[in-house]
Amino acid sequence: MDCDELVELVTAYLDGSLDPDTRARFDEHLLGCDGCGNYLQQFRSTVATLGAIRDDEIEPAFRDKLLDAFRDWR
Repeated sequence: MDCDELVELVTAYLDGSLDPDTRARFDEHLLGCDGCGNYLQQFRSTVATLGAIRDDEIEPAFRDKLLDAFRDWR
């Protein structure tokens, strides 16, 4: 697995939805790549931080812009 593939799979990795072979390749890549290890940790921190924000703490117009921006993101 290369770094680009890992980035594409990070959400599935965190969700626990990777098949065992892909999960093993992901974990193996992390062992040898400090950059991807840092990326994964930053992603975890971002998810935790954003997950702590309640819907009523976000201005509705800003929330709508975020949803529009990421609606078709893949």
